[in-house]
This record gives sequence, C-alpha cells and structure tokens, in this order.
Amino acid sequence: MDYKKLADLLFPNVENIEYYLKKYPKREKKEGEEILRFAPSPTGFIHMGSLFAAFVPEIFSHQTGGKFILRIEDTDQKREIENGIENIIRDLKNYKFIIDESPMNKGKYAPYIQTQRKDIYLSFAKYIVSKGRAYPCFCSEEEIQNMRSIQQQKKDRIGYYGQYAKCRNLTYEEIESKINNGEKFVIRLKSQGDFNKKIIFNDLVKGKMEFPENDIDHILLKSDGLPPYAFAHVVDDHLMDITTITRADEYVSSIPYHLEIWQAFEFPVPRYAHIAPLTKKEGTTIRKLSKRKDPEAAVSYYSELGIPVDAVRLYLATLLNSDFEMWYMQNPDKTIKDFEFKFNKMSVGGSLFDLDKLINISKVYFSKKKAEDIYKETLEYTSEYDKDFYEIVKNNKDKLISFLNIERNIPRPRKDISCYSDVKKETSYLFKELFTEYQIEKKPFYDANILEDYFTNYYNVNDTKEIWFSKIKELCPKYGYASETKDYKQSPEKYKGSVSDICEIIRVAMTGRTMTPDLYEILKLFTNDQIKDRIKMFNEYLTK
Repeated sequence: MDYKKLADLLFPNVENIEYYLKKYPKREKKEGEEILRFAPSPTGFIHMGSLFAAFVPEIFSHQTGGKFILRIEDTDQKREIENGIENIIRDLKNYKFIIDESPMNKGKYAPYIQTQRKDIYLSFAKYIVSKGRAYPCFCSEEEIQNMRSIQQQKKDRIGYYGQYAKCRNLTYEEIESKINNGEKFVIRLKSQGDFNKKIIFNDLVKGKMEFPENDIDHILLKSDGLPPYAFAHVVDDHLMDITTITRADEYVSSIPYHLEIWQAFEFPVPRYAHIAPLTKKEGTTIRKLSKRKDPEAAVSYYSELGIPVDAVRLYLATLLNSDFEMWYMQNPDKTIKDFEFKFNKMSVGGSLFDLDKLINISKVYFSKKKAEDIYKETLEYTSEYDKDFYEIVKNNKDKLISFLNIERNIPRPRKDISCYSDVKKETSYLFKELFTEYQIEKKPFYDANILEDYFTNYYNVNDTKEIWFSKIKELCPKYGYASETKDYKQSPEKYKGSVSDICEIIRVAMTGRTMTPDLYEILKLFTNDQIKDRIKMFNEYLTK
C-alpha cells in the first residue's frame, strides 16, 4: 500500500511533521541540565499525592539548573471540572512551585494545554500513518465489545491484536470507501511486537525490569482527533525536549506499548522514573493514601491547620529521599536547594505518609524561624481562619513576639509550635479573653497562701533570673519545702516537697499548665493587674 497516499486521504490539509519539528527545535542545554514536567488532568483539586508528583520533577529539574514545565493533559474532557486548570495553577503557586513554562507564563514550546495542540497531534498521526506504522480502524463500540466477549470466552488476552485486529489489513480502496461513506475512525498503532519475546527496560527508580513485547494495536488518535495519554505524551515530550519523564507507577505495565510509539517515530527515548504512590498505614495493612478517605490528603487540610507551605515541602523532601531528614537536622543553616536528591534513593514500593512526622518536621522548621516572622505569618493566618484571635494578635504584637522569643535563639530551641493555630493554643493563658478557668487536676500541695506570699513579698519583675530563683528558694523553708531538690531526694520525709513544687504552684496559677516555656520569662509577660486576677482566680479554683 502507498502509505503516504493513505496519510493524505485520512489527513488532508494537515501540516507535515517537519513544520512542527522546525517550530519547536531542541533546547540549548548545558551538560547535565534536565527538563522535566508535571502533566496533571484538570479533573479536581491538587491533593498530597499530586503535590508530591509535582514536587519530584520540580526538584530534579531545578537542582540541575534546568526547567520545570506545567502541561495540562485535558484530552479526557468528560472528566474535566470547571476552573480545573486555574485550581491547579493556584495550588502550585500557593505551594511555592517555581514553574518555568506553563499555560500562564507561556514559553517557546506553547501551547501547554493538550486540547490546544490538536493540529500537532493530527500532523504526527499523519506522519506515523505515512510510515506504515499506524492505520485507521472503523470498528464500532459494539464490535469492540463483541470482540472482548469472544476473547473472554476463549480465555484469550483482551485487546485489539492478531486475528482480532479486524481493520489492520484493509485495502486502500476499502478505507477510501468507508471514508466516503462518512464512517468514523480512530488511528491505531500497527504493532510490530511479539508477545512471546521480552524487552529489558531500565527505570530510574525501579531499576531493571523485564516485559513481554507489545503486540496490541492501541488507539493513537480518537475519532474526535484528540489522542489518549500514550500518543500525546510521546509527541509533547519530544517536542518540548523533556529529558526525564516522571509519572505514577500505574503506567509501568504500559512501558512496552509506549516504547513502541517512540520507536515508530524513531525518536530518542527520554529516561523514565516511575514513582510509587504515597501510602498510609491502617491497622496492620498499608494502602494508598486516598483523597476521598483521608482528610490529610487534601492540601486545604494544611492551610486550615496553619502548617506552613515550607514545612510541607520539607516533609515532601523526606518522602523523596529518606536520608534528607537526617541531613536537614544536621544542617540547620541549609535549605532543600543545598541537598542533592537522587532517583535511585526513592522508595520503590511507595513512601509511607506519616502525619505525625510531618508535624515534627514542622516543629523543627518553626524552631529555626525568627519570632518576628512567626508573628507576622500568624497575623496573616488568623486574619483568614480565626477572626477573634486575629484581633488579639494584632493588638499584642510586643507581648507575642516576646513570648515567641523565649528559648528560641539557643542551641536546642523549643519545639512546641508546629502550625500557626498552635500559637493560640500555646499563648492562650496570656490573655484574659482566652483564659477563663483552670482545666487542670488539683494537687494536694497547691496552696494559694504560698502564691500570694510570693507575689506580695518576693517577686520583682526587674530581678535577674538568678535573683528571681534565689527568692523562690528563700520562700521554700517557710512552708516546709526543700530549697534544693537534692535535699528533698535525700530526705523526703523531712519536707512537703521541693523548690520544683513551689515553681509548679506559681506556673499553674499563672498559666493553668504544668509545662510551659521558661517560667522566669513567662512571668515577665504578665502585668500586675493580671497577676492579681490570677491569684484571685486560683484561690477560687482551689476552694471550689
């Protein structure tokens, strides 16, 4: 058959492939520079799984000085939601992704939305038909279903291949007749594979894998002129000069088919990295993290809780390479950009998503931040998510910054804040509006007389920490407590308790808690009137 003539029959008035190869030339890249892309479908909101899927190519492209591309794969328009593309771009922007080329900021390889590239796909489909590596198929949906039923009855493999490939050997005249009759057609790959033979494939994450050759004549172009994923990604990744393709490992079984498309075009094959999904432990089983079942899968979960974007990105880095976490802990002055990530250190079976670990990472992140920055960001967070506390934050800047600075600039800074909503929880006792009652179990040694005596006769806000503590020790014998903890431990029968119990009385009375940051610094944040109010409240609490 004259395949060029067939191509002209199927695709009249379609540009030749050379037009697009010239329009989209190879990039001028430095040695080692990688071009990677994230290619989501606009079928919903970005979730933690897709955030990780975008994080991987962004990291690997930018650490080589390359480019990260956002391409929208919207050829399955039945599943597309309203504002789907805008949602994706907004979420990536919110999570600080640096996108070098996209539908928004364009680039030399535009358009970056697949439905806008239809003419390109038609051109490449025409080319592959002209090479004798693809053909039109006029089978109806009913015929395909009947074929599958027969295959199931015979226990044959399901697919359009061999004796089941009804349209594979149509003559030019038969095809022309069907075209003239207005029959719809799809374009199928004319596979050259032998299912009984094997191919070896090297994946950047999973290593060497073995598959049977592809012998299925898969659909390359649908009857509406738009391609399924396989054909589209080969065309787009070649024209955009993608050097490494990262994608979900659900595509692993499609490798033989996709490789055959690359080979049919005689294009160099990029490297592939198939990424396992994020998983979650549920009882004794491990399953895929679900955007429907798991609230922590939604990125909105972290926004509402107030976990910073940078902390989420740090956690994603630990999922990307497990040795990142230790490196980050050992290098407090470094950032993600300073670490060299590697594909062969990614989890082959799937990274376990651990919310507690994310929160711990976030605590470390907060411990390294400046108090002024935490204050500013808390103000922004509360303006959206907690209007009442926003007013308190806005009107108590100095007090909050002073609180946040306690035990911060020291070798082992405090790690009690994991998210912006924690600021309210950790500071509530500083504000009359939030501290309305004691919610702590009474202990026998809690004594309002000790408290009143201490603040009336001993406490001075201007004392140094050493003098402040010496005065508490001075108070101890008066009420039968040991001034030194070691004395109490040696002879507990001689004392009601030790200096630590006196400190607990003061701490609980002022804050309602047995654990807080440095008590000396905390007391400085209370006014005289607040102290008097707390003494009164504490007395009422003990006499109830």
